[in-house]
Formats: sequence, C-alpha cells, structure tokens
Amino acid sequence: MTSFSRRDLLARSGVTAMGLVFAGSIDTVAGPRAALADAGPQVGYGPLVPDPAGILALPEGFSYKIVAETGKTTLVTGEPTPSDPDGTANFRSPTGATLVNNHEVGGSEPFRVPALPGLTYDPGAGGGTTNIEVDHDGNRLREYVSLAGTHNNCAGGLTPWNTWLTCEETEARAGGALQKDHGYVFEVDAFDQQANMDPVPLKFLGRYAHEAVAVDPKTFAIYETEDAGGPNGLYYRWTPPKGFRGGKGALRALALADVGDTAGTLEAMSCYLGGQHVADLSEATRPGTTYRVRWVEVPDRDARTTSVRKQFTDDQVTRSHKLEGAWWADGGAYFVASFARTEDGSTRAHDGQVWFYDPASQTVTLKVIFGVNPSPDADGNYDGPDNITVSPYGGVILAEDGEGVQHLVGVTRSGRSYPMARNDLNGNEFTGPNFSPDGRVLFANIQSPGHVFAITGPWEHLRQGGRR
Repeated sequence: MTSFSRRDLLARSGVTAMGLVFAGSIDTVAGPRAALADAGPQVGYGPLVPDPAGILALPEGFSYKIVAETGKTTLVTGEPTPSDPDGTANFRSPTGATLVNNHEVGGSEPFRVPALPGLTYDPGAGGGTTNIEVDHDGNRLREYVSLAGTHNNCAGGLTPWNTWLTCEETEARAGGALQKDHGYVFEVDAFDQQANMDPVPLKFLGRYAHEAVAVDPKTFAIYETEDAGGPNGLYYRWTPPKGFRGGKGALRALALADVGDTAGTLEAMSCYLGGQHVADLSEATRPGTTYRVRWVEVPDRDARTTSVRKQFTDDQVTRSHKLEGAWWADGGAYFVASFARTEDGSTRAHDGQVWFYDPASQTVTLKVIFGVNPSPDADGNYDGPDNITVSPYGGVILAEDGEGVQHLVGVTRSGRSYPMARNDLNGNEFTGPNFSPDGRVLFANIQSPGHVFAITGPWEHLRQGGRR
C-alpha cells in the first residue's frame, strides 16, 4: 500500500512524463532498443466499457463476478470475509480452483481474520489468509480461514510444490496487542488444513517488511522483495542448505530444525555496471539496462538490534524504493519497483519499474519503466505498479496502486501497454492478479472496501501490437 502521496511529490519535483516503455519480448532478455508502449485499441482487448453497476470497467465481451466481499460474504464458520484482500494465488482442484487470499490487516480494519484454534500464530494480530473455493467458471463455493494471527499480510508467492508463501509487510515486535515478533514469511497449503495447523514462521527468510517472493523450481532458492524506506529496501536471495529438497512440509521441517532460524544463506543484491557499483535501481531509465549481480550475506537476518536493510552501507548493496510484486516465469524472477522520487532517497524519479533477474547469467534487466505521471486523474495514464502476474496469453498484468484512476494494466509481448480493467468504484488499489490453472479466469481484487473478482472473456483475442 502507498504510504504517502505520489501527487504531492510530483508537485514538488516538477518532473515531466516519459510514458511507459518496454524492451524486447517479455520472455526474452531485453535488447538495446526500446519500444514506446502506447495504450490504445490497437493492442490489448480494446477500450474499457463503463460498468453500469459502477464497480469494474472491462473491455467489450468481458464480465466479472464478485467472489468475495469484505463484511458481506461469510466464512464457513459464519464470520464475515476479512478486510483488505491483497496478494492472491490459486491452485487447481477437482471442482475448479482454490484461491489463497492474503488479508493486509494491520490493526484498524473492521474485519479481522478470525483467530481460530490451531490456525493462529499470534492472537493479538488480525491478518492472515483465507482459502476461497471456486468452480471452473469462478463461482464461489465456500471460504475458510487457512492462517490467522499474522500482521499486514501483503503479497507472497507460489512454490513449485503448489503452496503459497504469505509475507508480513512489517517489522513490528511484540508489544501492545502483539504477543510475538512479526515480519516473517509463512507457508499456506491450499487443500490440507492439517498442514496449516500450528503456524511456523520461516525465520531463515529474514525478519523485515516482506512484500513478495518468487521461488526457483530448480534450485529452490527464494527471491524476496522488501517494501521499506529510510533507507530504501533491498532485494534478497535465500539459498537453501546443501541437500535440501523442496516439497510440501520441507520448509516447515527446516524451520523447526535445531538450526532452523539460520538455515541456508540469506543475501542482499548488489548491482554493477562494468566495475561501477549501482547504489539504487532508480538509476536505470532505459529498458534493456542490464546489471551484473553480486550477493552480500546478511549479518543478522532476524534483525535483533538493527533492521536488516540498515546492516549495510550504501556502497555494499543496491537499494530501491517500494519494491513490490514478484513472479517466477521464463526461467527467472520478475519483480516490481512501484515508484521513486529523489525526496525519498532515490537517485531518479519514476512511476514504476519491472525488473527480471536471470539466475543463469547472474544479471538483472530493466524490462518496463513508467515515467512520472503528470495527470494521475486522467484515464489512460498509469503509475504505481504493485502486484504482478505473467499472463498465459503473453506479457504481464500489473495491479496499479498509484494516484487517481486505478487499473489493471497489461503489457504485451511486443512491449505495448493496454488497460485490462478500471476501478469505477473508488480510487483504491488493485491487488492480487492471477489466472486460473486453465487460463479461463483472471482473479483480482480491489483492496478497499474489499472485493475479489473473477473476470472472464475472450482472452485468446489479445492484440499484441507491433514493435516500433
């Protein structure tokens, strides 16, 4: 979630718009040429049609269903659907799919995740996850708690063994209402409720303001984003200990082992262009910019005395403001920087970057950049990408968490942007885009007042557009 206004920073900085540009194909390493990614009917699915119900505008031929609604739909135990749906993933089931839906509840929201016996980490915290079962068309079947007592569950990531890693975006320690320290990652099973009993924090992944993760299916390395400021956050890699094999229950077993809190190696990313250290990812302004990556080990991953990001000097690591969504595809990890301003310590201003880390070459490449948006209230201007998913029809879908009008924004393989949906209800952010296993349904959320949608339509008719 945005902690302060981009519009205020824009007014102070006086920067101009650069548009959205993309380098190369979404599934190839970016080349030296950049393409201007204009929105318009020539790409995507055509213009958005206003919603008579005033909730969700979609292209012609598309429709939506409300799968869950905060405070209105109910869990199997009778309590209302919790507040603030955020990062989400879904898993194939015999009847359709099961969504695992984060709830970014930090304490003041009206509907907490119910603290059910056996499923609660800290009864003083109101966040967690619910599992929503749907049929093949996205119709709601039932919803139930799968994790409770966690704090500010923002995004997360899929594992290759079909579980969900949910991330706490906080560094809060025990005190006040909270009975335990927070800032951890937890694993959630979509089907086996017994596997979710007695929640175990994966402390070896670090304690900091986690946003999202992406898991390498070959090495089981886990890449993590940190959404933090003062100083800006870091991008991390956890390398499992020798002999570790990923699978259901493996992370939990590792966390419960004698040296589980420090199992494997946690490192922060440090980027270089030639022999020159890159202090901040905002230095890159041209898609196709590629940095060589080194990894620097975290001294104290549980941050007992000092926040993890503060354990490094700026010449040791590469920082970024608002590191957000992550998704594994194309043999590497996509991750998003939502926006940057010089006022927050960034080198240059932008309104969003999409990066791709290639573990084979140990490089990170700028794929997409949003220039600073001078008119956030104008429909068709995009800023503040947050959650990300890779589309089975090509390109990516980004959830906008910016100023003014909010969209689901697509970027095609050829590097051109298009509107996939518009929030006609209010100015609040989209979260959690993800496609059903068969690609027929796009699930996504408006965080407040709290809607989970199932979007269907002629997905195969995506117009990719030509390169410039």
